Amino acid sequence: MISSAYFKLEQRFRRLSVLRDATEALQWDYATMMPSGGGPGRGEQLAELSGVCHGLLNDPEIGDLLDKAQDETTLSPWQAANLKAMRRKWTHATALSKDLVLAYSKACTGCETVWRTARADGDFAAVLPHMETLLSLVRERAAAKAEKLGLCQYDALLDEFEPGGRSADIDVRFAELESFLPEFLNEVLEKQKIDPAPPMPEGPFDPEKQRELGLKLMTALGFDFNHGRLDVSLHPFCGGTPDDVRITTRFNENDFSSAIMGVLHETGHGLYQRGLPPDWRYQPVGEALGMGAHESQSLLIEMQVSRSRPFLEFAAPLMRETFDGSGPAWDTSSLYRNLIKVEPDFIRVDADEVTYPLHIILRYRLEKLMIAGDLPLVDLPEAWNDSMKKLLGLDPANDREGCLQDIHWYDGAWGYFPTYTLGAMTAAQLYAAALTTRPEILAGIPDGNFKPLLDWLKENVHSLGSSLSAGDMVEQASGKPLNADAFIHHLKSRYLA
Repeated sequence: MISSAYFKLEQRFRRLSVLRDATEALQWDYATMMPSGGGPGRGEQLAELSGVCHGLLNDPEIGDLLDKAQDETTLSPWQAANLKAMRRKWTHATALSKDLVLAYSKACTGCETVWRTARADGDFAAVLPHMETLLSLVRERAAAKAEKLGLCQYDALLDEFEPGGRSADIDVRFAELESFLPEFLNEVLEKQKIDPAPPMPEGPFDPEKQRELGLKLMTALGFDFNHGRLDVSLHPFCGGTPDDVRITTRFNENDFSSAIMGVLHETGHGLYQRGLPPDWRYQPVGEALGMGAHESQSLLIEMQVSRSRPFLEFAAPLMRETFDGSGPAWDTSSLYRNLIKVEPDFIRVDADEVTYPLHIILRYRLEKLMIAGDLPLVDLPEAWNDSMKKLLGLDPANDREGCLQDIHWYDGAWGYFPTYTLGAMTAAQLYAAALTTRPEILAGIPDGNFKPLLDWLKENVHSLGSSLSAGDMVEQASGKPLNADAFIHHLKSRYLA
């Protein structure tokens, strides 16, 4: 018989999950629908909810219940994994005081609100004082969590997004990619010079038509619109809950592919969110494994699948139909070659998959310096531009295409960036394993049949929730630990073949 301690914990974490679902709805509204004047009030609401959730986790009885439940020998494997995930959340929460949680939440909302205008104006100075306030609180959180977890400060923040992730491991993997990518990038650029550039579809492209195409592709991939929707925001994201998945994109009237690839990327997130184990809906073990796993699902759909020739065989007719496209620029081959065109770009979310890891390496190194106090915020624009020149050979003309382009630092997500490249590596390794074990996946894509792929992902990733570690999930699904081999092989096959 399971002890009452474990069941009491389940009840408490269920309440906590419901409150966080409410927070997700408020954050989605803030990013999409809320008038700009509502920012201060919304900041108070989000801070209060953060305080309530923190208080629930900081209840002294939680620690006693965890210890009592740990002695149970009759827990099922899922219950044992749930208990482990509960303890992890409790450990992170008890490292922080309620005052710090409230101050940090308000600082995140306040800084992001100012960033929205500052980004549009390319005005880093406007957001600098708010960012300084936020970063001081980020450091305070990092120090408190580092002491509690026995980690360095950066790893204490990274562990929030990537459970068990450590910067020492990331340094090794990123160094491997950095040693490979520059020469490889030159080879790809030289190859592109030899082949005549394909014609580009000419705009303008009506945003409503772009949305129409996005909805068609989401439907084909298996997105359930009874449990989700597509909207517009300043920065594309996927939020909401497994019952109510909220996806956003932003439209570019000169290039429809930018918005469509954003939609497909966020659809990957949404399919993962929707596919989490329903039996564990309101428990920690029923949540996503971590942001590396989450990004692997978005990048698997966007990069591995949607930028492939088989996918364009399916999608090109829909593109032509939606935009009344005709002529060589709308040929499947031209559309495909334009989607895999490699060209260093200032903006991360528009970057090709060859240069994308370099964008992440830049941000990862800069945020480590800022957290350590070795890079004053006032010097961030110059440091950003210097790194961009070194890694990508580009000189940003302004801070909008420089250090203001991403929302993450300005809404408090420090330690998040490396999960993008961990996700890209994981996506390549998982997709290679899927195609090896189920050839019908690749055979179905040109016909718009994505069910075999979604079934494989549900079985090997989505339905597992947090019952395994990220490393165990990858190794169980692919037969080997996570490494860069599959990602590098994928890049060579796509761009030099």
